[in-house]
Amino acid sequence: MNLSILVLPGDGIGTEVTCEAVRVLHRVAEKWNHTLRLTEGLLGGVAIHKTGTPFPDQTERLALDADATLMGAVGLPEFDNAPPHLRPEKGLLGIRRALGVYANLRPVRAYQALLDASPLKNHLAEGTDFIIVRELTGGIYYGVPRGISGEGAGERAVNSMVYTRPEIERVARMAFRLAQNRRGKLTSVDKSNVLENSQLWRKVVIEISREFPDVALDHLLVDNCAMQLVLNPKRFDVILTENMFGDILSDEGAVLAGSIGMLPSASLGGRKPSGAWVGLYEPVHGSAPDIAGQNKANPLGAIGSAAALLEYSFGLKEEAAAVNSAVEAVLNSGRVTADLRPSGPPATTTQVGQAVCEAI
Repeated sequence: MNLSILVLPGDGIGTEVTCEAVRVLHRVAEKWNHTLRLTEGLLGGVAIHKTGTPFPDQTERLALDADATLMGAVGLPEFDNAPPHLRPEKGLLGIRRALGVYANLRPVRAYQALLDASPLKNHLAEGTDFIIVRELTGGIYYGVPRGISGEGAGERAVNSMVYTRPEIERVARMAFRLAQNRRGKLTSVDKSNVLENSQLWRKVVIEISREFPDVALDHLLVDNCAMQLVLNPKRFDVILTENMFGDILSDEGAVLAGSIGMLPSASLGGRKPSGAWVGLYEPVHGSAPDIAGQNKANPLGAIGSAAALLEYSFGLKEEAAAVNSAVEAVLNSGRVTADLRPSGPPATTTQVGQAVCEAI
């Protein structure tokens, strides 16, 4: 196959971990005789520095032309007090909207080799294997009206949590289909005891569940779900929730795997004529500027995101499985970065990427 991929390295450690994910893609292309066509673009803080905007028009054009987009994290402390339109994260919201990716898939798996790295006791973390499906283009991050107005005692801020029935229906169907191919259980998370928005969410999810009689559906309030992720994470198979709740819960779920650096994600939208998903792929972690440029960041979340890219945007399930197996082999070997608490000297970012390529 011809694999046309846009690479957006981003900020901080994003450039380092994305480099290793690209190295893995080259190894896969070499082994399975694919043609890799890579284009690089700007997003986030680096884009603000070079173009004055976090999501340049050129990047949007490149993303729309590519078959898939692989991203690094965005964000730098120097922009923490910048106006909203000049923050790196605005670029992330912009590219999601431009590509129409409405469902973010975040798998959480506790690898046997990393049980001691999890903050949970081994018997709680062991066997954890679920996916959080987060609605990505609606909710409070995009709703209007929004903004800050007034002065002095009259100054106020407004954000609107808005969902339409079609937005809920499409992400719910994706989550139910995922559950059909896993253990057949879906947990929908909301705050329907106090939010009308969540009441509509629950109503629509129940209606969609009738299309999937082979999937068992249950509901949890978001605060209870946060607690159950710590008390009994093995109870979950597929978790479906709205944008802000999913943002928070997926970061909580990330630590179950031993390090937030372990978790990949796939943001999916519509289908292409080939049947492949429009996709945006990135690790869950942030840009970690405190360790940027030191060759110590964990690249496995970025490499896992590359595996998801192969599977969802190109249908290359064998290649994706080989990457994921290689990641597990590297974990078992103990050749890992410092965040995973190796028994010996930690490996560098580059060494871990090379080890995954060797395992492939």
